[in-house]
Amino acid sequence: MTSFRHLKSVIRLNELAEDPYDLTKEGAVTPKRIDTMISEALGFQLFYAMERVSDITLTALSDLAEETQAVKKMTEMQAGEIVNFIEGHESEKRPALHTAMRDFFEQRNASSKAKEATELAYKECEKLRAFLNEIEKTNQYTDMVQIGIGGSELGPKAVYMALEAFHKPGRRVHFLSNVDPDDGSHIFHQVDLEKTLVVVVSKSGSTLETLTNEQFAREKFKKAGFNPKNHFLAVTGKGSPMDDPQQYAASFYMWDYIGGRYSATSMVGGVILAFALGMDRFLEFLRGASAMDKIALKADPKANLPLLSALLGIWNRNFLTLPTTAIIPYSQALSRFPAHLQQLDMESNGKRIDKKGHPVDFDTGPIIWGEPGTNGQHSFYQSIHQGTTVVPLEFIGFKESQYRDDILFQGTTCQEKLLSNLFAQSIALAVGQQNDNPNKFFPGNRPNRILFGERLDPYAMGAILAYYEHKVAFQGFMWNINSFDQEGVQLGKKLALKIIDQFATLKQGKPIDPKGFPLGAAYLKHIEKVK
Repeated sequence: MTSFRHLKSVIRLNELAEDPYDLTKEGAVTPKRIDTMISEALGFQLFYAMERVSDITLTALSDLAEETQAVKKMTEMQAGEIVNFIEGHESEKRPALHTAMRDFFEQRNASSKAKEATELAYKECEKLRAFLNEIEKTNQYTDMVQIGIGGSELGPKAVYMALEAFHKPGRRVHFLSNVDPDDGSHIFHQVDLEKTLVVVVSKSGSTLETLTNEQFAREKFKKAGFNPKNHFLAVTGKGSPMDDPQQYAASFYMWDYIGGRYSATSMVGGVILAFALGMDRFLEFLRGASAMDKIALKADPKANLPLLSALLGIWNRNFLTLPTTAIIPYSQALSRFPAHLQQLDMESNGKRIDKKGHPVDFDTGPIIWGEPGTNGQHSFYQSIHQGTTVVPLEFIGFKESQYRDDILFQGTTCQEKLLSNLFAQSIALAVGQQNDNPNKFFPGNRPNRILFGERLDPYAMGAILAYYEHKVAFQGFMWNINSFDQEGVQLGKKLALKIIDQFATLKQGKPIDPKGFPLGAAYLKHIEKVK
């Protein structure tokens, strides 16, 4: 593939970026523009009239998708082709088949690899259904604690919180990820151990933070007189050290071709979500994700919501040179979703080399952050409106509330006030405000778009999750980087193990050999002085 900067479409886009569409000019943003710049699929509308693009820009962006064969690569990914690789260098060299985890409703993929993954996913779902039916008979368990870190916590927790309105009565879930002992103590003070299940999630069965927290939890059960084996479940790779019926009441499997940040629709999210929501609602969540997977295979960006969003993101990142993106859901239920998207995007596309191992000479994934609206309006929106750094925004909103529990106050409902703020902020950021008083001047041209749905239910949540997964993957395909590995997390972990060994040496009453890791020893020396 031609280097990104030398693509014909990129050269054209650089020319267009010299004079991007000015949203602040009189007549630049009209009702007709809003009506025209909208794409729809699966009951969602993607409004992008407040992005700094013209029809000419959109055509050039479509050319970029075609020139980089973005949809072809998405099709290959979903079919089970090897997409996780760095050519000519040691790498994982495997497929990325998170879509197969929710594809068993139709089993549409022709490739044997994807079919095999789909069949395994179906088998695990049936095993999970049988397990839940068994515990339903006793009605013993009210709480489940998921122990895992990274993608084993962020995605499942974000989805659970988003769908808490649909949970089964008398079911609560908790997530223990931080090796900070205060996190575990806080959780286990809230639960009745006799009525609690613990699901431990680690693909390799060797993640240090997870194993440490698992032992912390097991000690709680032992001290209370319970056999941990009867309360602990494993989600792990088949044949891993955690795939042990002597230690766990049940084991559910995950596979190498499912990356942690792409794993919420696998058993990593499945066990705790099905426990909390019930199997039928979990399957509805999978159906929504699978439906968006199909949308991501459409060639026309106008019909392919994740591709269109990816192209707009590339325009903002590479051509308007804007380094961050804020994800702002106007839905309190999605309060942890930006944290999941932070990992999804930054762990996937925070890369400095291409798929041949060459350093890139362009910007890759942006810094992702965000909080729910309207709360953000009373904190960081000041900087977004009038600060010196332009921040593109991706809003998420819904026509209806989840609980449909609302009041009429001063002529409108809470939900109508929420949506009024969403649309007003979108317009204000784009159009700005002229004023002779510099303190009241708003420069505008703050690009933003809105993903808008009817209601946040399990199907919609699955679709939104897949929408963002594919947006990120499409950008990686167009940049020709590997969005499916995460070598960047390894170095710090390796050095931490050296310092852990030094701590262990001190606990044995022995002096540390500073030659082993002198920088770590220097920190520990100063820690000892803290009183």
